[in-house]
Amino acid sequence: METRIKNLLAELRAGNGLGEEVTLVAATKTRTAEEINRAIRAGIEHIGENKVQEFRDKYDGVQGAHRHFIGRLQTNKVKYLIGKTYLIHSVDRAELAEEIAKRSRAQNVISDILIQINIGCEESKGGFAYENGFSAWEALSRTEGLRVRGFMAMLPRSDDRILLTELCDKMRALYEKAKSQSADIAYLSMGMSGDWRLCLSCGANMIRLGTAIFGERN
Repeated sequence: METRIKNLLAELRAGNGLGEEVTLVAATKTRTAEEINRAIRAGIEHIGENKVQEFRDKYDGVQGAHRHFIGRLQTNKVKYLIGKTYLIHSVDRAELAEEIAKRSRAQNVISDILIQINIGCEESKGGFAYENGFSAWEALSRTEGLRVRGFMAMLPRSDDRILLTELCDKMRALYEKAKSQSADIAYLSMGMSGDWRLCLSCGANMIRLGTAIFGERN
């Protein structure tokens, strides 16, 4: 694992296709606190959990990294994340955003979030429609208790590199449009273990890698 992390971090030092700094988030689903701490010692600075139960169970056992939540989030579990996350990537609907905002106001904190876009129009994935992404940003950026830091997307599984590049370019255009109007916009979270190099070449500046860091799951 240490060698994989060392090689990844060395490759990422060159930045994305636009020369921007890249933030690597280690996707820690099913990984033990011991494994995660090993990764942190090897240079990982950001970790992301997919499930609230795992986020809670590992919270005290992991030291020294920014905590992200990157999975599908139910409104009734938002309360366990407030005040404990660096960034919630998966804000995929207005109802969820409002619950995060309400809980954040109650605890007198501001929660940093990304707006999830369903860029492939896939029924199996959550997210705002691309056509509604900018209006969602306009609404949520005015919501007390939230700070929108950018956008998140998951590319569909496809061997069509032209299609995937077009989808990445659309996400970068949405990011640029919002960024031109707000200094809060900093992250385009797009790219996982199978497609991260393509996403970086198109301007993603945050990637979420699990297998590429930890190896295949048992």
